[in-house]
Amino acid sequence: MAKTKSSKKTKQTMAKDTPEQLYAAALELVEQSSPEDALKKAKKLWQQVQNGSVTEALPALNLLGEISVELGDGDGARGYFEKAVALDPSGEIPEAMGGGAEKFLWLAQLCEEGGQASVDWFERGVKALQVEIAAIEGGKVQGYDEEALLMMRVEKKRKLANALCGIVEVYMTDLSWEDDAEAKCDSLVTEAMTVEDETSPEVLQTLASVRLSQLRKDDARAALTRSLQGWIDLDPEDSAVPDFATRVSLARLLMEAEMEDEAMQVLHRLVTDDDQSVEAWYLGGWCQHLIAEKMQNSSEAIKDGDAEMNGADSDLVIVALNGSRNWLEMALKLYDLLDYEDERLSEHAKSIAADLDQRLGPDEKQDGEDDEFEEWGGIEDNEAGAEDEDEVMQDL
Repeated sequence: MAKTKSSKKTKQTMAKDTPEQLYAAALELVEQSSPEDALKKAKKLWQQVQNGSVTEALPALNLLGEISVELGDGDGARGYFEKAVALDPSGEIPEAMGGGAEKFLWLAQLCEEGGQASVDWFERGVKALQVEIAAIEGGKVQGYDEEALLMMRVEKKRKLANALCGIVEVYMTDLSWEDDAEAKCDSLVTEAMTVEDETSPEVLQTLASVRLSQLRKDDARAALTRSLQGWIDLDPEDSAVPDFATRVSLARLLMEAEMEDEAMQVLHRLVTDDDQSVEAWYLGGWCQHLIAEKMQNSSEAIKDGDAEMNGADSDLVIVALNGSRNWLEMALKLYDLLDYEDERLSEHAKSIAADLDQRLGPDEKQDGEDDEFEEWGGIEDNEAGAEDEDEVMQDL
């Protein structure tokens, strides 16, 4: 009897390890933020399907690639996505079967060569997306109701617009020396805006970046204002709110466009969403330092060369400088705790903090304050000064 029970148990266990169940289990583990365990399941899935049909292999390869990205294994991710490309070179296989444009877009971002090689991958993704969108609009996609098709079309157009913006980023960096780089950037941004709603935050940010590079600051500010208006008053959970990385990039662009008060609006939301973001705390500190400098320079200019500031102006500058130091201290503490690797960020934060210590005097800490930071994450440390910071914003 024992033998029979053991045999039945073995058969039941084997029955659970179907490709469909392994795929679902790996996805669930990804959603539970357990990428290491998800990778084990995905590798078991690959062992089962690698010699099977293309439509069995492709979903497994894409899943392995995305989990590898999550784990920071760029080489592994490239290998899986390249295998997927070999099975679906033009992205003609429907995305529901593991095909489509996604593998090309990942390879564009993971490409070590950068430059034209990245552009080539993006362009393959663009072509695949254009074919998919045409199929949806031409009524060639079956098995979906009207609402699902509409959502699919919107999502594909969003990806297409972002892929075009990705090409723009390459031309603004790796290929900026090309004679036609500026013209291509203008053309691609225009195309991206015709593909998707012109209020798309990501597209408008790319437009602003191009305009800043062209020294057309007023146009950049107009684009950034439109980008902000689309989501700044929405609930944080609203799907229209851009992802965290996009909003970090937005804060940088706002600072570059000298829109510091708007940048602080974005940064306050970022540290509320994730109080462990080194970059968000660093940018907030840098931004408030810029605010203080702008206020001081403005006050001195008004006084026709008299560098003396009145008491109210001076107090507001001190508020901004103290706010800057608080945010930078938080960034540097997190930098050490999280073993952050951006040395340039650390050096700049320390440089600003040293300047602030000279202007404000040493920052005296109470005993045990560092231990308290580890317990509550530090965000409350800035709440007491939030009203003062808001007052600074209103005076800009």
